[in-house]
Amino acid sequence: MPQDSGKNGPYPADIPADGDGPRPPRRRRRGLRIAAWTAVGVVAVGGAGTAYLWSHLNGNLQGVDIDAALGKDRPGASHDGAMNILLLGSDSRAGTGGAYGKGITGARSDTTMVLHVDKDHRKASVVSIPRDTMVDRPVCPKPGGGTAPAAHQVMFNESYQVGGPGCTVKTVESLSGVRMDHFLEVDFTGFKKIIDELGGVDITTRQPVKDVHSKLNLPAGKHTLKGEQALSLVRTRHGVGDGSDLGRIQLQQAFIKALTHRIDDVGLSNPAKLYSLADTATRTVRADSSLASTGKLLGLAEELKGIGPKNMKMVTMPVTYDPQNPDRVVPLPAASAKVWQALKDDRPIPASAVRDSVGDKGTSPVVAQS
Repeated sequence: MPQDSGKNGPYPADIPADGDGPRPPRRRRRGLRIAAWTAVGVVAVGGAGTAYLWSHLNGNLQGVDIDAALGKDRPGASHDGAMNILLLGSDSRAGTGGAYGKGITGARSDTTMVLHVDKDHRKASVVSIPRDTMVDRPVCPKPGGGTAPAAHQVMFNESYQVGGPGCTVKTVESLSGVRMDHFLEVDFTGFKKIIDELGGVDITTRQPVKDVHSKLNLPAGKHTLKGEQALSLVRTRHGVGDGSDLGRIQLQQAFIKALTHRIDDVGLSNPAKLYSLADTATRTVRADSSLASTGKLLGLAEELKGIGPKNMKMVTMPVTYDPQNPDRVVPLPAASAKVWQALKDDRPIPASAVRDSVGDKGTSPVVAQS
């Protein structure tokens, strides 16, 4: 049974997975590490570890062979240096003791972002796909063997529940026509652990943000959010916007930008702290098998080091409310096609593509703390 995550849906079944002052130029260029979601940054900044230590971190990483599962019936890969990485936040409650809703089993991909890195690795576009989007899901491989049949007009986030990350990748590729070169995933528990290990993330709220369902209560002003509060923030939807997933996506995007600033602040002055952070991150993140090694993650981090928050364009896939169900959204075909074509052509996403979307409206109540 799908979880109801619309703006009027019941709680807690709709709880999602997810939640700058001047610096020396060299440190700012470390930019886009996306550490809480990918572990790229925290592994990269500790790159001076011994062979034994890095071997230990290699053993932490969980890899999933997406290429073998999906076969060759996929969009073509880019050969000019551009890449697309699917970032997943799953809502698995495993090990939480029912703290985020009792009786909720399985997992869904409640935060999904397509990160497109341009061929020069100097700029990035991030496209959030709302979990409540109604899509046609393709035939998908199941992690334990066999296949899940195709389905017409089902919630996007069910793809993970049906077939794990492989089915989510397949669904995104079917929806966009864009090949996902890699994927990286973190769940509730992993997210909290990484934020706590970082010592928290600094944000500023322009106005109070309160949601009794996620237990978030932030007055206007500056805050340092530890793991539990950060999770509450990126789970919150009732306290922002129209109460749907669309306002929550803006919170998640603002939090990721704040997170990149925090990663920059870690620096290289405390190797023990950096190793502990890398150890936590690699224990809590899953990746496709081609990325599931510290060497590959270090290489990816090196490729991304020139991209900072100011070089990131973050949008929501253009959608409108589903006329059959106002608690769901459907893609705007022509506008969405412009977004995905921009990624295929390695061009910036045109402003016209998101102009008529019900996403990305208004101003997020949360910004990175300056």
